[in-house]
Amino acid sequence: MARSDLNLLVVLDVLLREQSVARAAKRLKLSPSAMSRALARLRIATGDPLLVQAGRMLVPSPRALELRDRVARLVEEATEVLRPSARLELTKLTRTFTLRTSEGFVENFGPALITRVRREAPGVQLRFLAKADKESGLLRDGTVDLETGVIDDETWPELRSQSLFEDHLVGAVRVGHPLARGAVTAEGYAACEHVGVSRRSLERGPIDEALRALGLERRIAAVVGGFATAIVVARRSDLLATVPRRHCGVLLDGVHTFELPIVLPRMKVSMLWHPRLDADAAHRWLRECVRSSIDALPVRRER
Repeated sequence: MARSDLNLLVVLDVLLREQSVARAAKRLKLSPSAMSRALARLRIATGDPLLVQAGRMLVPSPRALELRDRVARLVEEATEVLRPSARLELTKLTRTFTLRTSEGFVENFGPALITRVRREAPGVQLRFLAKADKESGLLRDGTVDLETGVIDDETWPELRSQSLFEDHLVGAVRVGHPLARGAVTAEGYAACEHVGVSRRSLERGPIDEALRALGLERRIAAVVGGFATAIVVARRSDLLATVPRRHCGVLLDGVHTFELPIVLPRMKVSMLWHPRLDADAAHRWLRECVRSSIDALPVRRER
């Protein structure tokens, strides 16, 4: 049986990243004609056109999209095998890690994480990006190194993940608010004016479904893009915010919180990363830093 030319994997990886014969040739220091010949060989080997002309551009075929992450992972693993093993020296590590998180995560867990990173690896910089949507493409293309969030049907299946903590929603109102006195009923909760939280400006969700099952409906007076903002609004108005307790943690200082009088599923918050970083020693250290920083923060109790 004829052996495949494994060098073509490297060529395919670059072609799928660049989606341009000229740019791929420049990156691999080959002539455009040599790159065109390599693409022709790849098409024969895979039985697929891989990159198809669309106007002046090349676009990946469905088969190419299917192969892209797998090929990138194979090339990365092969490169790691042929690389001398080096012991991670944190004091000499110079690197920027980009983390993508929902509003409230950095405010709550960031100080402990930054403190540990500065102490152990002073040459490392942490860059935090706001999580404006559920799209995980920034992990795939390397723009983001680590992301936190709730895994659901929109999460890409190839991503690696590790559970960080379980969480649940609580109500938050200003001190002195009518709901801060005595037990809160479902009727009292629904009757209050609410500040909703949605990154996509959606007003309705699981809370409204739970209330509707009881024949109740709430009025959402305002919708904001993050939990921290919702808590600030609740602290300085008569609106009620519903936010995840542990995720928001210290942000809830100075407000009254209470358990919701409706049944909602608990949430499991995880950290996610691309498989190509799975074996990276510095990235493994970063993941441990994130986990230990969260574990070190005491769980806030309702009052």
